[in-house]
Amino acid sequence: MELILITNNRPKRFQIGRLGFFMVMLTALVMIAGTMGAGTYFGRSMGRVESTQAVQLWKGALVGQHAVVVDARRSAEDHLDALALRLGRLQAHMTRLDALGLRLTKMAKLDAGEFDFSHPPAVGGPVTGGAVAANSVPDFLDDLEQLAHTLNDRIPKLEVIEEVLLDRHLQTQSRPAGRPIERGWLSSHFGFRNDPFTGKRAFHEGMDFAGKAGSGVVAVAAGIVTRVGHQRGFGRFLEINHGNGLVTRYGHNREVLVEVGETVPKGKRIALMGSTGRSTGPHLHFEVLRNGKPINPTRFIRSKG
Repeated sequence: MELILITNNRPKRFQIGRLGFFMVMLTALVMIAGTMGAGTYFGRSMGRVESTQAVQLWKGALVGQHAVVVDARRSAEDHLDALALRLGRLQAHMTRLDALGLRLTKMAKLDAGEFDFSHPPAVGGPVTGGAVAANSVPDFLDDLEQLAHTLNDRIPKLEVIEEVLLDRHLQTQSRPAGRPIERGWLSSHFGFRNDPFTGKRAFHEGMDFAGKAGSGVVAVAAGIVTRVGHQRGFGRFLEINHGNGLVTRYGHNREVLVEVGETVPKGKRIALMGSTGRSTGPHLHFEVLRNGKPINPTRFIRSKG
């Protein structure tokens, strides 16, 4: 087989056999395949480089977005924690105000139905047309803070009112009023009278209440028992100090039911009527002293307290 190779515009002829021809063709095919493979390899390599860069860019963008989400979530949690803290403080203030309101209602003897602290006050109004802007979290926190400040300002003032009412209540309770016996009748007034034993004119420093032996003797005011025992002329005797210079005495008792140092409320049974000491029969000798001097108990007994 003749192979023609042209070099420098001059043909050269070579005689090759079939085996040589196949070798030449094979070599040419290998070179062409190698060239194409190299191109494909470099093309694929460049595609991989571009894909890797794109993935890295997406990863960077996702990391940035994740950081933004984390910051937003942390900020929201901080705001929620602040809201929860202020809400807890307001709830504590409202609990104190509710309890204080109930006490004041009872002390002032107000209508519980009118001042019901277990339910919010009744409110209302017509629907208005304007658009309402939503509160931002900072504005909402400012409103809560202002409300908490208002509650802090109101509570001490209400507590002062409570102290005034309580003081008045204590004064009312410690002021002698009413009869010192559960059953019986007035048998002798305060002032001059004929002594029941001598018949001579003498000054009676108290009032006598006759009744059935063993009937109840009660405290006409709240106070502290300061004396219990036998007193000359009074028999079994007890004394209660009510403060503000006021003292009451109870004599001729069959039995005393309280002890020295005991605090007694108004109306408490403190003794049983008897006829001990200088007495002509079952009765109670009752005295009221102001700054150590006996005064007429009549106005206290007639008072309803």
